[in-house]
Amino acid sequence: MPTVKNIPGPYRFFFYSFDCNEPMHVHVQRERMVCKFWLEPVVLSNSHGFTSKELNNIREIIYNNRKKIMEAWYEHCGETSGSKD
Repeated sequence: MPTVKNIPGPYRFFFYSFDCNEPMHVHVQRERMVCKFWLEPVVLSNSHGFTSKELNNIREIIYNNRKKIMEAWYEHCGETSGSKD
């Protein structure tokens, strides 16, 4: 599970190795809570345990770090993975 480095805060941003066949997204975890956000556009896919307020905060963090997250995705999955073509 590759983790996106250098995003401050209580969350872990990561990908699963088998995710590369889906459109670009990131998983976020804190304690036993987890969610998944699509990156183009930044939209919640699913969530387990997070409050709406916390999901809004996470979405803001993702939006502000989107370039870094996308670079980590491309590094892990390649430039053409997860395309909708």
